[in-house]
Amino acid sequence: MTSVIDPLPAFAAKMQAHGLPSLVIDTFAHYYRQVAGGQTGLIPDCTITPVTPAEVALTGDPADWTQTGRGLLDRSVQIVLNGGLGTSMGLQGPTSLLAVKQGRSFLEIILDQTARSGVKLALMNSFSTDGPARQALKRLNPAIPPILFLQHKFPKILRQDLNPATWPARPDLEWNPPGHGDIYTALKTSGVLQTLLDQGIVYAFICNCDNLGAVLDPCLLGFFAGKGAPFMMEVAEKTPSDVKGGHLARSVEGRLLLREAAQCPQEEIGAFQDIAHYRYFNTNNVWVNLKALDALLQGDRVLPLPMILNPKTLDPRDPASPPVFQVETAMGAAISLFDGAMAVAVPRTRFLPVKKCNDLLVLRSDCFVLDDQGRLVPNPARSNDTLPKVALDSGHYGFVDQLDVRFAAGAPSLVDCTSLTVNGDVRFEAGVTLRGAVTISNPGPGQALVRAGTLIQGDIQFNG
Repeated sequence: MTSVIDPLPAFAAKMQAHGLPSLVIDTFAHYYRQVAGGQTGLIPDCTITPVTPAEVALTGDPADWTQTGRGLLDRSVQIVLNGGLGTSMGLQGPTSLLAVKQGRSFLEIILDQTARSGVKLALMNSFSTDGPARQALKRLNPAIPPILFLQHKFPKILRQDLNPATWPARPDLEWNPPGHGDIYTALKTSGVLQTLLDQGIVYAFICNCDNLGAVLDPCLLGFFAGKGAPFMMEVAEKTPSDVKGGHLARSVEGRLLLREAAQCPQEEIGAFQDIAHYRYFNTNNVWVNLKALDALLQGDRVLPLPMILNPKTLDPRDPASPPVFQVETAMGAAISLFDGAMAVAVPRTRFLPVKKCNDLLVLRSDCFVLDDQGRLVPNPARSNDTLPKVALDSGHYGFVDQLDVRFAAGAPSLVDCTSLTVNGDVRFEAGVTLRGAVTISNPGPGQALVRAGTLIQGDIQFNG
């Protein structure tokens, strides 16, 4: 009889060789056993029910919650996920260093916001962003430097035999980020969790670096603390543009949970995308009571977040490279692990992520302004509550350097624009104003020019 060799020790040895803490190795082993056992991490519809508006309502007097929250700012920390490289927009470095408003980067704006509010700031960098982020901070020289700690990494798993993936030409491709759910383990292994607790910090607000709508709101802080919850997720109502986003639900046992698209059975994707049924999506703004988190992690206990199993190729740019599994977890999925966890519906203005150049153009435009507290807020001059829907030709505006060349004099005025579609190669000079629904088309091979000071309403087409 042929004995079967367990690949798990090989994974553990590989992770040890890269200096990963034992808690991270134990956490990976927890998920590896699920993969080896044939588990998929899928959450079928029959095991969950949608939440109602009453379950996510901010109850009580907001003014009272705000007063409570202001008294807790010195016991709070804003933790920003700073691991993204913005490769989908053609960036070579961290998303947080991208100029987004008035020539200032995400990081500069976040540093200014937290300095004004007096709230402590921490950044969770990835191995890819840590060096550039530290260099940027040295150049910016903030009066109170943020706390820095590192996200971990997981080894990729060969789908064929569940062994560790190897790729001698690019050994770095043998690893994948474990998802932002790693933040809880990283807080523990870095010692930052204990440091914060020793300083009397109890309340953590966690958000993404590319979401400038996510500021530490005293009203939400007061509500979270006043309710005595260990964990709170901010959710917003879905629109047709949010059909692919993860949604909040409740398990048959009655616990709140987060279901991501990768956790939905393919045959049920239609129900997953029904925004009238699953009405609330996770903004990835979460609040955590650090004492409650410390209790969950006591004794270097593995935090068993629901697994997300992503089938990929080892080299994402080479479809002929070996098929692998990437084990990941979502930060918001911790809502299912805390007894008494809650969710709260927030305005859409707290969810302004920049994932594509379309998003970046809107934020750079006059649709948003920086207020006297350094917060990015909708321009009061805008009459429409919803943001303009922008669709730029991906062949000419898909990467930031392409966008910068075609809007070298700055974004056009979009304050009175409801939608903008650009087809073909078009360059914009300074002072262009767009009103209403605008479509600009250039079917020709050359570049068209919208001259300085032009007002455009409706559709225009350049002669090809």
